[in-house]
Amino acid sequence: MYEDILARVPLFADLPRRELKRIGETCVARECPAGVDLVREGDSGVRLFIIREGRARVVHRHIDGSEHELAALGPGEVFGEMALLDEQARSATVTALEPTSVLVLNFWDFRAMLLESPEIAIKLLTVLSRRLRAAEQRERHL
Repeated sequence: MYEDILARVPLFADLPRRELKRIGETCVARECPAGVDLVREGDSGVRLFIIREGRARVVHRHIDGSEHELAALGPGEVFGEMALLDEQARSATVTALEPTSVLVLNFWDFRAMLLESPEIAIKLLTVLSRRLRAAEQRERHL
């Protein structure tokens, strides 16, 4: 159902069509108005999100109440995948900057797919590694 959208997402782009179809069948579409937090830092992570339309802001909130913007996300970008892998609390808050449409993939469906399809797991590791390198580069320049 959502294979064409998934095929444009770096996390899933290299997967065979049959895998995209499987993932797409488990996704649920959700609409979020501007200003709504899609996920909140500290909450448990049980969903991966793919932005279909709109924009969102990723922010880490410090104890003193200050914020550090980590990223701005747009169509085709994914967030929430770390919590699906390590079952830790969300590391940042993601807020819709404008009306935003997302696809949501639940933890249980995602974990089952990783166990059944090593291709998805390998692709995910590659994307996470790139994100870690980018974060390290940003930290060096601060």
